[in-house]
This record gives sequence, structure tokens and C-alpha cells, in this order.
Amino acid sequence: MSSYFARFPRSVRFDPGLRLLRGTAVTTAAMLAAYGSALLIEHFAQLRVDVVVQAVVLAATAARVQLTSDRYDRLLGLAVLPAAAAGAAEIGRLMTLHPNAADALFTLGTALAVGVRRFGPRAARAGGMLVLPLVALLVMPPDTGPVPGHDHTLWVALIAVVSGAWVALFQAAAVRTGLVPAPVRAPAPESAPPPEQPEPEPAARRRPGVHTRTALQTAGAVGGAFLAGRAVWPDHWAWVVLTAFIVCSGARGRGDVLFKGLQRAVGAAAGTVVATAVAGAFGPHEDAAVVLIFAVLAVATWLRELSYAYWAACVTAVLSLLYGWFGQSSDDLLRTRLAAIGLGAAVGIAASWLILPLRTRDVLRRRTADALAALTELLGVAGTDRPALHRGRARFAYGAAQLELLARPLRAERRAGRSARRLTGRGSPAGGPYRADVVDAVAACEAPLGVLVDGAVADPALWSDPRVARLNRAVAANSAAVRRAIGRRPGPAYQGVRARIPRQPGTAPAGSPEQLRMLAALLAVDDALGTMAAVFGDPPRAGAEDAEGAVAP
Repeated sequence: MSSYFARFPRSVRFDPGLRLLRGTAVTTAAMLAAYGSALLIEHFAQLRVDVVVQAVVLAATAARVQLTSDRYDRLLGLAVLPAAAAGAAEIGRLMTLHPNAADALFTLGTALAVGVRRFGPRAARAGGMLVLPLVALLVMPPDTGPVPGHDHTLWVALIAVVSGAWVALFQAAAVRTGLVPAPVRAPAPESAPPPEQPEPEPAARRRPGVHTRTALQTAGAVGGAFLAGRAVWPDHWAWVVLTAFIVCSGARGRGDVLFKGLQRAVGAAAGTVVATAVAGAFGPHEDAAVVLIFAVLAVATWLRELSYAYWAACVTAVLSLLYGWFGQSSDDLLRTRLAAIGLGAAVGIAASWLILPLRTRDVLRRRTADALAALTELLGVAGTDRPALHRGRARFAYGAAQLELLARPLRAERRAGRSARRLTGRGSPAGGPYRADVVDAVAACEAPLGVLVDGAVADPALWSDPRVARLNRAVAANSAAVRRAIGRRPGPAYQGVRARIPRQPGTAPAGSPEQLRMLAALLAVDDALGTMAAVFGDPPRAGAEDAEGAVAP
């Protein structure tokens, strides 16, 4: 299979098995269904065409928010989305009648959608649905027609219900039929005790929580973008606000914001230039432009995981085509759009860096410690406790997935460092250690842990085998050592177990194939821990504690 995909360009090889492409097909089907339904409603109710655009935007964005949702989350989303859409419609009315009040309510709504994340994953997904209609407001070209009445708000809420229902239906059917895999979810809190956390420092107790800080950053970015956009471009302020919100929302540290802001600016500029030229080939209200918009949206959905720049370029191209469909395409708009995108990115980056910033290294340390807590707990589970083994494996997989969300800026930092080494000729081109090595090392533990759990489930006696048990304890001790290094707590440092296994040169290890697989898996996990230890260093030493003794083969 790998040789088959090797014949294709990187844009295909990044998606082995075409899992993301299959998910894109599901999202596109939901968008088309929402579009067709909204067209019917718009025709029979004599509504404005903006409800059709809102239906597509809600379907496209809700599909991403609901990726990790179960049926209860989808029901919650169907309740939240129409209420949020009705509120957003009222804010849209106020933007014409009382713009200052509307700007304040919009800013408060985006901050609230981020702040509710503190109440857990389900609240976070509800907050994601809450903000979608507000984002849809920013997509529409400026309307110079009469202000819609309150009855329009009810129709917008109905459109939101229809769009959300199509997304929930298609995603549930895709998971049930195996077209897309079930998402990795956080294990329920009652499934395992929470990992032991170090006592926070007094300064850390006084510092606002992560979600409070990101909510304040979002409020600062959106509020600042409103002020800047309305002052510089009174007719096109929405481009500044949209860019600032996208750059700042979902920030996972200063590095992530800077990386996303640069990708958004570069990708959006490229998408704007290309789409403005293409849009000139279509007249207003041409059906061919609508077909192209859906095609570009599908490409954007698929390539988003490859690079955020692709997403930014495609979505900005869609906006350019949409404005052309409404008859607003010109060279003046091109320059204004590029400038507004640059200003919005700058505002979003500034807010994330100046308002209670989240340091990337702190987020990396916290998420790595969470993953290692699950690893240490898994290695301490009895081999006969199959449910605990599966729970520990699921907890570690979730921790690794959360850590992977930090990977893009860290890997960009590693590529830049290696390029600098090659250009200057100083040191090895590989260099290191780099912070991205931690993300790769945690991901590298998943396959060996799968071998351990599957082996213990198939034959619990393997887990209690003396050699496996000794090596297991040593690896667990090294995992605890890396956690201490992360939290800067005193204790023994990491000591690789390979160097402590006495073996005659040229002799093969003895044991059954299943036993050797378990030992090899433990050694692979320990090698990954060694990579993490190289990045985080040794924990501070409070005394002369002896490291754990040698491990027998």
C-alpha cells in the first residue's frame, strides 16, 4: 500500500487510505443537501439569498466542529445551533441600526464561545456550534438593502436546524457504515482516576486559567479588529474581523498563533489573487461560479490537515468567487482584501502575544505530562485487568492526539533549525534535540503500547513474566523520571534500559516469540522516553537517590 501511494504527489500521500478524502466527501454531501434545502425554503418563503449562503457556511463549519461528536453531542448541537443562529441574525440587524452595540455583542459572543471550554469537551463542542452563525455573518458581502424584520430571524433559525440535521445525519451514517473511522474521544472521567498533578506554584494559582486567557485574547482580537476595520474600511471591515478571529481562536500557544497567522496571510493572499482573476470569467449569478465554489470548498476541506495555508487559500478564493457572484469583483477589492487580511492577522497575533499569552513550551509540557501520566498508569496495570488495559491505551491515544495538535509550528521550527544548520555548516544537519521530537516520540509509543496491550489481553501470563515485569517497571520508572523533569520536581533521572541489559555480543535473546515482542515493545517505548528526556533534560536532584538497578534480559 505504501508503494502505491508513493507514486502520487505529497498532497495524496499525506492521507494514507484516503481517510480524510472520505471525510471530505461526507462533508460535501452535507453541504450540497443543505444548499438544496435552503434553495427550496428561500424560493417558497420569498427570502433573501443570504440564507442559502448561510446554510452552506453552517454545514461546512459544523461538519468540522462535530467531527468528535457522539449522538448526544449532535443532539446538543441541533439545540444550540438554531438559537445561536437566531441571536446572530439579530446581531446582523443591529450592525445596520446600532453598529457599536452589535460589535460589542459580537465580541462578547465569540469570547463566550471560547470561555465555555473550561466546562469540558462537550461544552467546548457546544461553544464551537455557538460561534458558527457569527462567523457566517462575516462571510456575506455588505448588504445595502432594507433591514430585515424579526420574522427573518425565525427563518434563519430554521435554516440552521436543516443544515445541522444534514451534517448530523451524514456523519452518523458515515461512522456507522465504516466510511470514516469513529473519532478518538477522551475517556469518561469515571473510567480512570485523574493523574496525580504536582502542586502548583503560588504564582500559577493567581494566574487565570487557560480558557479564561484564550477568551480574553479572542475578545481583544475581535474587538480590536472591529475598531481597526471600521476605521480603515467602513464597507469591508468584516475581512479584518474574520481574519483576526480565525488567527486567534483555538490558539495553542504563541507559536501556534504566529504560525497560523503567517499561513493565513500567505494562503489568503494567494487565494485572493487567483480567485479574483478567475472570478472575472463569470458574470453575476452564474451557475458555473456556484459549481466552482463547491469544488474549491471540497479541496479546502481535504487539504486542511496538510497545511492551514491551503485552507486559507481555498476559503479566501471561495469568498472572492462569492463576491463576484454578487457582482462585486474589481481590482480595488483585491487590494483592499489583501490589506485587510494582513491587518486582521496582525491584530490576532498581537492579541494572543500581549493579552495573558500562552507559551508554547508550557502547553507542550502540560500535554506531554498528561500523555505520560496515562503511560505510567498503563504500565502499572495488572495483566489480568483487561478493561483497565484498554482504558489506559485509550487515555494515552487521546493524550497523543491532543499533543499532535501542537505539531505544525514545532515541526516548522525544526525544519528552520535544520535548514539553518545546513546553510551555516555548523553541527550536524539533523541537529537537535527539537521540541517537535517530543511530539514524534509520543506518537511513536502508540504502536508498541498496542503490542503490549494486545499481548497481555491474549495471554495475561506474559505481563507477569519475570523479564517482562522487570523491564516494565524500569520503563515505568523512566516515564516517571521524564514527568519529573517536565514538572521540575526532584528525583532520579532517566536512564536508558538498553545500556543496562547485559548481553553477550553476537548472541540472540532467548524467549518465545510473544515474549520477545513484549520486550521489544517495552524497549521501543523506552527509546521514545529517551528522546523526550533529551528535550526536557534531567529533573533537579534533591539528594543522592540511586537509580533503579540493572535489568535482566
